[in-house]
Amino acid sequence: MNLANIVQQGWEAVGAGNFDAVVADYVEGMTFIMPGQTDVLQGRQAFRSALDNLGKILPPGFEITGLRQLEGENEVVSIVEWKSAKVAGSQLSVLFKFKDGKIYEERWFIDTEQWKSAF
Repeated sequence: MNLANIVQQGWEAVGAGNFDAVVADYVEGMTFIMPGQTDVLQGRQAFRSALDNLGKILPPGFEITGLRQLEGENEVVSIVEWKSAKVAGSQLSVLFKFKDGKIYEERWFIDTEQWKSAF
């Protein structure tokens, strides 16, 4: 399976609420860097716990309206089109870094001022 397919299946698992399937594609000591680049989670268990609170982390009415994957060497970038109750439409990107077919880093890039205004 190519790396872009792993990421796509992860997004689908998030949408289905199957968070155990999501974290299965991450190494134990993974790093998750949230929007703004200052909040960092270390480890698969911390990431899994954050997924349980996903509804509190995302803006009200958050919906992904488009999704595409760009694959490079040992990395995938997701371009995510989204909207929410207060934002008619925008985009963000997520970088997934891989080692031996597993994700060791996930880093979100987003307009943080727009993100804050969506709450």
